[in-house]
Amino acid sequence: MVDLKRQYLKIKPQIDTAIQSVIDATQFIKGPKVKEFEDNLAKYLQVKHVIGVANGTDALQIAMMALDLQPEDEVITADFTYAATAEVIALLRLKPILVEVNPKTFNIDTKALEKAITPKTKAIVPVHLFGQCADMEAIMKIAEKHNLFVIEDVAQAIGADYTFADKTIHKAGTIGDIGCTSFFPSKNLGCYGDGGALYTNDDILATRIRMIANHGQSVQYYHDKVGVNSRLDTIQAAILNEKLPYLDEYAKRRNELADFYDKAFADCPQLTVPSRKKGSTHVFHQYTLLLNGVNRDEFRKKLAEKNVPSMIYYPIPLHNQKAYQDPRFTDADFPISTDLCQRVVSLPMHTEMDSEQREYIVKSVLESIK
Repeated sequence: MVDLKRQYLKIKPQIDTAIQSVIDATQFIKGPKVKEFEDNLAKYLQVKHVIGVANGTDALQIAMMALDLQPEDEVITADFTYAATAEVIALLRLKPILVEVNPKTFNIDTKALEKAITPKTKAIVPVHLFGQCADMEAIMKIAEKHNLFVIEDVAQAIGADYTFADKTIHKAGTIGDIGCTSFFPSKNLGCYGDGGALYTNDDILATRIRMIANHGQSVQYYHDKVGVNSRLDTIQAAILNEKLPYLDEYAKRRNELADFYDKAFADCPQLTVPSRKKGSTHVFHQYTLLLNGVNRDEFRKKLAEKNVPSMIYYPIPLHNQKAYQDPRFTDADFPISTDLCQRVVSLPMHTEMDSEQREYIVKSVLESIK
């Protein structure tokens, strides 16, 4: 599904030098490379503050802690997404409220979102799934109307642009109160271990986030808040710093591959290609097809026999996961999410795919769909 080895080999001298520089300096925790990467990413995103943390899940948890959400507060997010988004809500004893998604973009449905708001609702967590922003203009209007916080889950969409009706453009994660991302190795901007970050334009929130991520300390050994221990490793920051200048190039290559897939599958009624919002960009963390009248298990088995990998993101909607089952949620409430989980399939999508590989994948897909 990804080829991290070839990606590394293309920038091996820079990566190796960056890693060695950290080892030579022996500043492994909160070394200068962390601040350098945070500043460079903030400049790229055009956001005031970037705070590195240990992983994307920590980023979401710290965001909710920084907003001072209290037990039993309701936080709305999409039903069709990875469990980490709902996990941190439940972990903090908040109430995850799951809502339906848009059948074309797979992102949170704004009508369902507004319908789910109650007096207990305090925040919305839109997930920019597969590399494309949720409808942030509508979400921000809803949040303003109901006085709600917005925490953007940008784990799959770093670098994506969102265009508002007035033609202003903002990077994913810089629109709401806080953006949260992951640098898991397979992400569009991935490190060589775990890593994550939060973004915000709010000075007060940035101070709280830094404090919470550092055991609640404002000054060493003076703990003003209950915090956690979550920091971006210096070696990982050094690696990310070398990869950041290539992020737009990576997105361009992913889009070229997505265009190739789109064209190849355009006349195949058994396949629905990903939808793209006009004016905004898609960075294609995943290239996810919808199967129409096709046995997915048989299709994937045929692909595997041809040595073509595929993945299902995600096979079970959150409302059916044992950890998040709630008597308020039934399949009847989530026909789209339930349907997507039965029909989606993702193809290999990465920056190092050559023409021979992509042609073989397309040929294999079209042969296996019959």
